[in-house]
Amino acid sequence: MHVGLRTNVIFVLFAWLTVATPVAAQQFRDGPGGEPPLDLPRLAQPIELDGVVDDAEWAGAAQIEGVMWLPDFGAEPTERTVFLVAHDDDYLYMACRAYDSDPTGVRVTTLERDISTFNTDACGIRLDTYNDEENGLLFNTTPAGVRTDWAFANDATGMPNFDWNAFWDAAGTMTEYGWSGEIRIPFSSLGFQVVDDQVVMGFILVRSIVRKNETTVHPAVPPNWGPSSLAKASQMRKMIMRGVSPTQPLYLTPYGLGGGGYESGLNSAGTSYVRDTTWVGEVGLDARYGITRNLNLDVSINTDFAQVEADDQQVNLTRFSLFFPEKRRFFQERAAVFEVPLGGPERLFFSRRIGLVNREPVRIFGGARVVGRVGEWDVGFIDMQTDDHEGAPGENLGVLRLRRRVINQFSYVGGIVTSRIGNDGSYNVVYGADASTRLFGQDFLLLNWAQSFDDTDPSGPDVLDRSLVSVQWQRRGNDGPTYQGGIQRAGDVFEPGMGFLRRRGYIATGGSLGYGWRPGVGSALNSYSVNTVTQVYTRDPDFSAVESSSVGLRGQLETRSGHSLNVNGSANYEDLVAPFNLSSTAAVPVGSYWFFDASAGYNGPNGALFRPSLNLTAGQFYDGTRVSASFSPTWSLSRHLRLSGTYELNRIDFDTRDQRFTSHLGRLRTEFTFSTATSASAFVQYNSADDVVGWNVRFRYNPTEGTDLYLVWNESLNSDRDMLSPRPPLSQARTLLVKYSRTFTLGL
Repeated sequence: MHVGLRTNVIFVLFAWLTVATPVAAQQFRDGPGGEPPLDLPRLAQPIELDGVVDDAEWAGAAQIEGVMWLPDFGAEPTERTVFLVAHDDDYLYMACRAYDSDPTGVRVTTLERDISTFNTDACGIRLDTYNDEENGLLFNTTPAGVRTDWAFANDATGMPNFDWNAFWDAAGTMTEYGWSGEIRIPFSSLGFQVVDDQVVMGFILVRSIVRKNETTVHPAVPPNWGPSSLAKASQMRKMIMRGVSPTQPLYLTPYGLGGGGYESGLNSAGTSYVRDTTWVGEVGLDARYGITRNLNLDVSINTDFAQVEADDQQVNLTRFSLFFPEKRRFFQERAAVFEVPLGGPERLFFSRRIGLVNREPVRIFGGARVVGRVGEWDVGFIDMQTDDHEGAPGENLGVLRLRRRVINQFSYVGGIVTSRIGNDGSYNVVYGADASTRLFGQDFLLLNWAQSFDDTDPSGPDVLDRSLVSVQWQRRGNDGPTYQGGIQRAGDVFEPGMGFLRRRGYIATGGSLGYGWRPGVGSALNSYSVNTVTQVYTRDPDFSAVESSSVGLRGQLETRSGHSLNVNGSANYEDLVAPFNLSSTAAVPVGSYWFFDASAGYNGPNGALFRPSLNLTAGQFYDGTRVSASFSPTWSLSRHLRLSGTYELNRIDFDTRDQRFTSHLGRLRTEFTFSTATSASAFVQYNSADDVVGWNVRFRYNPTEGTDLYLVWNESLNSDRDMLSPRPPLSQARTLLVKYSRTFTLGL
């Protein structure tokens, strides 16, 4: 346990360093279109939130009209939009008067919270609350008053965090001129810095008219980075608020959970299946307190995630582990602070390693989480304790992440420490450092270094054998020349016990080079691009042997109305020193292989009520051939019902060895939204590779943020019982649970 003590000392030293850091001065840069900072009006009276933008108080708000973002950037919008923004002592307010020459054409396709299909009319605000030009929050509403909130990190260079939620309110309504919407965000839900009685935030205002594939924006953020342009903190206009000093509330969320279920497994002799039935009755507590205006403490006792949606089934056609994203909300608040990306899904810290073993939940006794910003420092800390599970010892799992801006507002240096300490004395500790520097324009240099230690060899092998180091140069954006290149080395015993890494013992070199065009006003095309990608992995011990390589060419285009098409071709090389199985009847043997394939994909417009997505891949596969096809439609039948699904077929033939592998993967998701407070979803999956049919049925009652009632039914069925001996039962596992939680706010 001496390693755990050493880690805790490091945590204390870093925590002291962050507390001792002074608050940085606020920045007052003009917006991308030369817009000066907005001195946000302060209201004397609160605004009644009803979706009708006619309160007398709105007359004192800032009124702003934007420009067209798509399809013709900078043009006059075809429909007028008036954005209104203001604040009082406790709230930030935003509203829109969304004029429409054809009010019957206003599209409202769902009542679902956090809608992410982009096929409903909406307006909203994006905020850089810390004024760090790096992290952003999105708040949207629709004519039906549906709320959507997401979080963005790293200047919106990756996917948004769709599972992030805050306490706020919205309302919308249809009007004779079109529709209107109102948003009210408590300052107690936002992290920000107060300097000289001033709060400076970045903001972007957006309205979408989906039937026209048209977006209006303020300020005039260019679409150079694709859809993420509308959330880039570095492109936001500044707004200044004065006299904002709300109290620091304490949020207490107790929960109760009850239910039961069973799981079938082989008996000790392996001759038949026995059913293990369990009943549960649990209570727990989550608490949140704002240590400062921009640093939050979360404490969880007897943590439970029974309400979390099931993972999407995947078919693995590689010899590497599959990546499944984090869906648990406890780990979502400013999750990007903890990220140390290594390329693709690989990372030094992956919160899904907490409380899950082989994708099975492990009891979490509880823990704490601190995340936020102190001066120029981003701070993240997590410590959780788990119980023993099926022979695996209980563990204490911790991570400390610090990151600080240097040189300019787009560059940082950071450090991370993770520890995984078992009750049996086992341990894994990783520490590392990283940096991202904007060299000029959109060119960035990224540096990473990390080292691991564990109980299997406390003295440790050679430093490089237990280390990872990488250097990458990249130009961000989609328009004009695009390029990136880098090199990464991972030692053969480097083990990030709290991270996700698919390979070890390699040197990887590679990069991409491309060009993107945006034809301009009146063109049938919105954008198109071409890109080449190369990647080479050489293996330890002397890194002279190529393990994998690929060279690919990609072209893509998007039409003015929102249709998109991409085509790809690649040449691949694999040198296998060990075979890997696709199934019990098909495997790829040891050997060296060159193979070529091509693929094409199509996506319908986001605003279409029926939106198809098609993908086809065909070509060689090691010493055989492969055909893969998938069809993923989304159909909005009404604002109360939406269907989406996926059918994926993989057919692989090794004719010279008379082996074949065929897999069918099906998913069907049905979402009922009876109102903005009540919803139900049914998610059914079939995977022929595992011969499993499973479903996850959830009913949710969410009358206000922080009050939730969940009814959950999980089922797993064996679909091909006659192929196994002994013959398994039809129902492999079943769980029925009810969970209720309610948040109490103290100190407002």
